Amino acid sequence: MYLDITEKLDKNFKLMNDILQLANTSGILITMDSNSRSRTWHDKLTNVRDRELEEFLITQQLFVIYEESDMKTFQSSRGSSNIDLTISNYELLKEVQEWKISE
Repeated sequence: MYLDITEKLDKNFKLMNDILQLANTSGILITMDSNSRSRTWHDKLTNVRDRELEEFLITQQLFVIYEESDMKTFQSSRGSSNIDLTISNYELLKEVQEWKISE
């Protein structure tokens, strides 16, 4: 998924809800360019937009799969951050092992 920084998150939340309903009790893995920075996923800061995403993930019982690391999920000439996320529901969370950021 791509969460456009210029758009409100509501449309994306509806899409994720639709995916979750289709999956029902199956394992779900969502990879996302969230354009959201959060201390929850080991970034330097959290702002209002990021809190909205955090709250949505919590209420939907979704988990960000991320181990704290010196490497960042996004790097460019403008800097680095952890805006690229891997998200799972509980059913698949127990199956994910040795997740890491690769070069």
